[in-house]
Amino acid sequence: MQEFSATIAHRYKHHFIQDTNVGNRLSKIYTRTGDDGTTGLGDGSRIDKDSSRVEAYGTVDEANSAIGVVLAVKSVPDDIRRCLTIVQHDLFDLGGELCIPGHKAIENDFIDRLEAELDQFNADLPPLKDFILPGGGEAAAACHLARTIVRRAERRVMSLRRNEEVRQEVLQYLNRLSDLLFVIARVLSRAESGQEVIWDRKRT
Repeated sequence: MQEFSATIAHRYKHHFIQDTNVGNRLSKIYTRTGDDGTTGLGDGSRIDKDSSRVEAYGTVDEANSAIGVVLAVKSVPDDIRRCLTIVQHDLFDLGGELCIPGHKAIENDFIDRLEAELDQFNADLPPLKDFILPGGGEAAAACHLARTIVRRAERRVMSLRRNEEVRQEVLQYLNRLSDLLFVIARVLSRAESGQEVIWDRKRT
């Protein structure tokens, strides 16, 4: 599991609660405070590194990193690059909300924006009549991987929600994002390969 370190949690705390000055930067990466198997949340409390909260925001971080892999592909079109760059900032906000109990970062307009992007990218795609396989090109395959990690993040947030309060907007955002990444993967696959990889149900 990918997890934010105590340093990242500390950065959340300063960014969202104490100080929004960009010049306020941390210079020390290791803290040794996690050597006992715990990590610090953005509110200063400490919890086990394998807790459901750390699993949740750690998987969000993993999803953000996977989107970074998509953006590292030079052939990604500008409109997709713009969209996913904004999503990366959203996911940092979302991770902050999960890392700081009681903090609110994801708003309904974030979800509305994802839905508008989804409709726009989907408008020029042909109706999907068959199941497709992850692949179709370097960027498309990376986007499919990011999609599955977002789905896992959604599951981890649901696990957290069974015992602690999690706002509905967080789950809605992750759900829409996984749909958006699926559609973007289709767009990328057709741009890179001219077609999508169709599941062959009759293969021998």
